[in-house]
Amino acid sequence: TLAEEGFIHCSHAHQIVPVADAIYRGMPGLVLLVIDPAAVRAEIREEALGNSGERFPHIYGPLNVDAVEEVLPFEPTADGRFELPPSLRAQP
Repeated sequence: TLAEEGFIHCSHAHQIVPVADAIYRGMPGLVLLVIDPAAVRAEIREEALGNSGERFPHIYGPLNVDAVEEVLPFEPTADGRFELPPSLRAQP
């Protein structure tokens, strides 16, 4: 939770599938929130995760609902892996 972590973990489009496969593989009923970073009222920090050097956006505060542009179903495939929804495939 935000209270436990102190921030909300987010991902850029190219990071979604690797994170989902590593943490949520095979878990049904997930959704993706497409967020407009410019509309988020809380501070967003790009921070490295571990030694990978990969930087992830973290929201340091509650996510205001009006910053959510879209809610997309995010179901695993038959083998439990995830695929990026077509509307997100061209985004950075």
